[in-house]
Parts: sequence; structure tokens; C-alpha cells
Amino acid sequence: MQLSTCSPSSPARRTRHLREPQTYRKLAVLSSAMLAGVLGCQEPALGPTASAPVTALATAATASAFLQVSAGGYHTCGIGRDSLAYCWGDNSVGELGNGENPQLHRSTPVPVAGGLRFLVVNAGVGHTCGLTLGHKAYCWGENRFGQLGDGTTTNRGVPVAVAGGRRFRQLRASSRHTCAVTTDSRAYCWGWNESGELGDGSTTQRLTPVLVKGGHLFNQVKAGFQHTCGLTTEKRAYCWGVNAYGQLGDSTRTGRLTPVAVVGGLTFKQLTAGNLHTCGVTTSSRAYCWGYNAFGQVGDGTQSRRIAPRAVAGGLYFVGMAAGVDYTCGLTTAGADYCWGLNVYGRLGDGSSERLRLTPVAVAGGLQFSAITVGGNHSCALTLGGSSAYCWGYNGRGALGDGTTANRSTPVPVAASM
Repeated sequence: MQLSTCSPSSPARRTRHLREPQTYRKLAVLSSAMLAGVLGCQEPALGPTASAPVTALATAATASAFLQVSAGGYHTCGIGRDSLAYCWGDNSVGELGNGENPQLHRSTPVPVAGGLRFLVVNAGVGHTCGLTLGHKAYCWGENRFGQLGDGTTTNRGVPVAVAGGRRFRQLRASSRHTCAVTTDSRAYCWGWNESGELGDGSTTQRLTPVLVKGGHLFNQVKAGFQHTCGLTTEKRAYCWGVNAYGQLGDSTRTGRLTPVAVVGGLTFKQLTAGNLHTCGVTTSSRAYCWGYNAFGQVGDGTQSRRIAPRAVAGGLYFVGMAAGVDYTCGLTTAGADYCWGLNVYGRLGDGSSERLRLTPVAVAGGLQFSAITVGGNHSCALTLGGSSAYCWGYNGRGALGDGTTANRSTPVPVAASM
């Protein structure tokens, strides 16, 4: 997501941010310090009808097999069955990690350089991070705000170790900051900290990991645009950072420099933080969301801002959720994916040209999934059993991995190029 003035034929160098809520035709930083368009040189201002519906009829033999996938801003990464990391899509700031110079966009998976074997990778907006089999954190891509955690602000086209030598068991890359949970359940964050999203009680940018204050033990942390949420070992949700739209869920719009409890007394088994909203799956498998809701991303059938958790309509039971820019997707206990919110570029995957979905709609194709991931304008999922990867939504830089740059409003298989 870039700031540039260039011809359509020349890749841009961009500062990456997520979209401002007032418009779906461009993304912009919400800080007054910077205002940058993120569709860049190669993204036309497309509406939902610009996506080509494709029926997902491919077999596992024609799709790449992954243990895990993660959708980022305009790129996607995954872990192959060999535990190596692969990425595809936009590579303007080295987010694919393959060390190419010049950094070329890729419409099918390419291996991340270095031969590291990973447990998990997570794609942010312009950077990517992963945990190796030894629980060490590595990051690559954009580093203007210190989001790679290596003590510098130098972009990296190949993985570099996060400073400090800590062992982590979970991590999340966002737009300008990254957070992770250590093997002893402590939360650390690094990068941009304008709104307190690092949770260390300050607004000071950090180039290496700093401990989130409050003494909580966490199972997971999820980094949104300028807010972060964590799920404690007691299954309670806490959030910190910017709160202009109620995305912290504490019934206020007051920003917080350290964790504050989400109201309502709910216990959660999973959380996800989007651009300006947050969602979670309770221990009873019900979905709740809160925060900005102008496009129906909260899923309660309205477009009203919510400063406390609201139940997602439809009575579905979920095992996990993923929040994007102005939309949300969830995986039900039956293995079906549902999405809701703003439906540009076909990113809800229902094959329709309906611009808004205020309640969950089923992703088309009849596939059963085991995992769901949401990026800026595209989504991906792993099939149940075979672990084949499918993606849908915006594809202008090849983030769907199907060998094309055509938008897709229904799932298409990621090419088997490994």
C-alpha cells in the first residue's frame, strides 16, 4: 500500500497503510502525520462487479498443499508440507522474502530465501513474519516503522531475526507494528506506537520488542491497524491503542496505552483485530464483534458503531474468525466459510455484486475448510483434510496465487508451483 506518483507500467515504492473508513476506493493512513493512497499505480478503482466469478472445481492435485496460509495487504504467504515458507503477490518492499532485486510481483508461490523451516507465517500489510520450528521470530519486507524488530528501519528482502533472542509461540504482523506471545505467555510488541498500540504505556516507536504492561498472561495477541487485542490464559479479552470507533470494546472511545478489559463478561477462545473493528469467538462458539460498522463488518444487521461486543446475526457456531479492512469472515463448526461487510473486488466470496452484506453470507463453491485468513482486499482458506489453498477477492498483484491478476468473487485454487 503505497504513496507514489508513477505510470501504470512502473511498480511503486509505497508506505503501507489500511483504508480510511470514509471511502472504499482508496486506502489511507488514519494519522494526521501522513496521508497516502494505497491502491497505487496498478489498482483501478474497481467496484464489486469487476470480479470474475470462477467455480472452485479444482482437485487437490491442481492446488498447492499448505499447512497454513496468511493473507496480507496485497500478498499472501503459507507454510508448505516441507515446513518451508512460500509467498506470492506484491513484492514492492520485499514482503515475499525471496531476495529478488528488482523486487517483482509473483502470481504463484515462490520460496522465501534462507531455507528456514517455519511453524507459522503471518502476512502484514507490507511485511511478513514467521516463527521457526525452534520458536524464533524472523521478519522481512517493509521496516520504515521498525515493524521487523531487528533494531533498524531498513527494509529487508530476506528474513532477519527479531532482536532479543526470545522464543515465541504466536505472532501477528499488522500494518506498522507486530506483536507476539512468548512461550511463557508474555506479550511483546514492536514498531509504530503513535496511539499506544504496543501497550507499553508510551507512544514511543520501538525498533525491538517491548513487554506489554499489565502483568497479564496471554494465549494470543492480534494486531489491528492502530490497536491490539489479546486473549489471556483465563480466556478474557483485553485491548489497547486507538479507540476512536470503539474497537477496544470497553464501552468508551478513549484510547488506551495499556491493556483494558473488553466489557460484557464474555470468555473467548479466539480473537481477531481488523482495521477499525475487532471480533472474537466465545467459548460457546458464538461470534461477537465491535468497533467501526459503517459497512456492516460487525455483522449485527446494522451500520451502527458498536463500543461493546455485539452478537453476529444468524445464529451460526464458529471455530474461528478473521477481520479485514471493512469486512469479516468466519469458519463455522461445520467447515463452511461465511463473510460479511463491504464486498468490493469480490472479497466476500459469495459470487455476487452486492456491495454490502450486513449479516453473514456463505462463501460460494461448496468447499469445506479448516482455516480462514483475511487480508486487505482478499481472503484465503485451507480445505478440510487435503489442506489445499483457495483464495478470492482482489488480485491485481497476484495475491490469489492462481497465476493471473484477475479479481475473483469465488474461491480459486492457489497454483501448485512448489
